[in-house]
Amino acid sequence: MSEQSAQPEYRIEDLAHLSGATVRTIRAYQDRGLLPRPERRGRSNVYGDAHLARLRQIADLLDRGYTLASIKELLEAWDTGRGLGGVLGLVAEVHGPWTDEEAARISRAELDARFGGVPDEDAIREAVELGVLEPLPDRETEEYLVPSPQELAVAVELYAAGVPLPAITGHLRELRDQVEHIASRFLEFTTEHVFARYLEHRPPTDADAAEAATMVRRLRPLAQQTVDAELARAMQLLATQHLQLHLSPEAPQPKSDEPRAVALPAGTVRAVQDLVGSEGVAAFVTAATERELHKRTLDALTSNRHSVD
Repeated sequence: MSEQSAQPEYRIEDLAHLSGATVRTIRAYQDRGLLPRPERRGRSNVYGDAHLARLRQIADLLDRGYTLASIKELLEAWDTGRGLGGVLGLVAEVHGPWTDEEAARISRAELDARFGGVPDEDAIREAVELGVLEPLPDRETEEYLVPSPQELAVAVELYAAGVPLPAITGHLRELRDQVEHIASRFLEFTTEHVFARYLEHRPPTDADAAEAATMVRRLRPLAQQTVDAELARAMQLLATQHLQLHLSPEAPQPKSDEPRAVALPAGTVRAVQDLVGSEGVAAFVTAATERELHKRTLDALTSNRHSVD
């Protein structure tokens, strides 16, 4: 404690210890303008609580996925008196849970019991990779955090119904890709029609950010409600069609020249859309398929010629 001030003062090593950052990181933040320069006391640099608070703000924003460049813009807005409370409130609102479901814990023994009682290391590894399970460290018994108990319960029921674990995880990967596309489109839609007016300034003003946070709270349930309603409608329609197909004595065979629907991974469709636009997806896929068929025909003809020679 300095005799000249009632405020705590720290050496850079002390600041690093209290904040959890390294000395090298603190110096890098100073060089990038993220952290104010320390005061000079003789031959020593002195830091205060303001530096400690700033380091904790930076760490919090980094944890929420912000880049250092974005953090610098936010902190500069704070330093010029524009306020950061609303912005941090918006960050907290977006970063918070988007479901009322609460995480649970499960032991390895209970997990094995739910899936037939036979340990499957490959399945555990893939579940951890997908985030369905999160290992809990420093425990005598092997335990996992389950972010979505509902998702695990679905997997248990599918396995009990006879679906192999690799098929379940493969289906989850495909479903996740498609759902992320839906979420992306919902965000684009709401950004264009709702949030653009709040986010036109970079960074947004404190008041605009606070209003945007309130709007996020209001709109948060809408995405899930819309998907739930549309999924129920689609399942009723398609399940009825499937039942009729399987109950009919002779399933009608499509004509050879009749167009057929083919399911493509959502990631593939997005990549093609980026290249040719939404209206050109069908033509692009058709052309690419025909080119591949022609290539294979030429390869086969060439191979046959070499065999004859």
